[in-house]
Amino acid sequence: MKMIFAIVQDKDSSRLSAKFVDNNIQATKLSTTGGFLKSGNTTFIIGIADERVNEVLEIIKATSHKREQFMTPPVSLDNTVGGESTYPIEVQVGGATVFVLPVEQFHRF
Repeated sequence: MKMIFAIVQDKDSSRLSAKFVDNNIQATKLSTTGGFLKSGNTTFIIGIADERVNEVLEIIKATSHKREQFMTPPVSLDNTVGGESTYPIEVQVGGATVFVLPVEQFHRF
């Protein structure tokens, strides 16, 4: 058995959740916040049999998309930094960050 933690953008979470239901994959859905852009994410926690791990990973990969997004760097009060640092810059966000961990024991009470 494996434990999968999948962190996806909120924009992909509803579609991913529906795919899990369609494929009889039980997942716990948590609202989380990313540290880089301080934007909303969703973290799915999935306990799954070893033989279904690749199926889950493929669903996550097919459903979670990378996007380009503009962000404004924090304003610096340091006079040595040029004014160009306050202009929005384009960054790539999205996709999924996935951790797959072994489960030593599983109990359902």
